[in-house]
Amino acid sequence: MGYLQYISGQMGIPIWFLITVIIWNLIWKLPALWISARKRQIIWFIVLAFVNTMGILEILYIFIFSRMHHHKEEQIKTIKRSRKKRI
Repeated sequence: MGYLQYISGQMGIPIWFLITVIIWNLIWKLPALWISARKRQIIWFIVLAFVNTMGILEILYIFIFSRMHHHKEEQIKTIKRSRKKRI
C-alpha cells in the first residue's frame, strides 16, 4: 500500500481514485485478454496486454471487434456448408 500512496502523492491524486482506476482497468482488461486468447488472436492479445487505454480499447474489443471476427468465421462456415451441399 505504501507504493500506491507514493504514486498517488507524486501524481497529486487521492489514493482511492488510483485504486478505483486500477480496479476499473482490471475489470475490462482481464475478460478482453481471456476472449482474445480463446480466439487465438495473438495480435489483439499483445495490444490489449501492453496498451493501457483505461478500459476503452478493451470495451471496444469485447463488444465490437471480437464479434466482427466471429461473424467472419460464421460466414466462412456457411459458405463451406453451401459448397458441400452443391456437390
